[in-house]
Amino acid sequence: MSQLSASVMKKIDLELEKYPLDQKRSAVMAALQFVQAEKGWLSDDSISLVANYLDLPEIAVMEVATFYNMYDLKPVGKYKISICTNISCALRGVDEMVNHIQKSLNIKFNQVSDNGRFCLKESECMGNCDAAPMITINNEKMYEKLTPESFDRLIKELK
Repeated sequence: MSQLSASVMKKIDLELEKYPLDQKRSAVMAALQFVQAEKGWLSDDSISLVANYLDLPEIAVMEVATFYNMYDLKPVGKYKISICTNISCALRGVDEMVNHIQKSLNIKFNQVSDNGRFCLKESECMGNCDAAPMITINNEKMYEKLTPESFDRLIKELK
């Protein structure tokens, strides 16, 4: 088993300072985000390392990692595209956008493109319903009021 990097441990330690000493579980989500940001995804080994560092049962960390769709339990492309398919986005044409994205990238949900650059994930509500349909890239930047044309321009920039 490898170890968490010094950078990740420092970030987790800063997160732990926010909570009482006996509440390490409160830092699980942030710890998983730090590891995923560094490694690109969360392997079983990574989850074990987080559990050990926080002195928690491995299953407690795995429960968090498998519950939230922001965590990736297998490798994803360089650009993880998450598209909201909840009701507001559905009412504003997300089905057509999903079809366009899948055709453009030649992938379905939870697949990685042949060149390893893109992964498509279905996401629950992103909390920005007035800007639907929308996507995020790598859980960071939001792209709102998406159209096939604006998506194509974005992908051209990322290639």
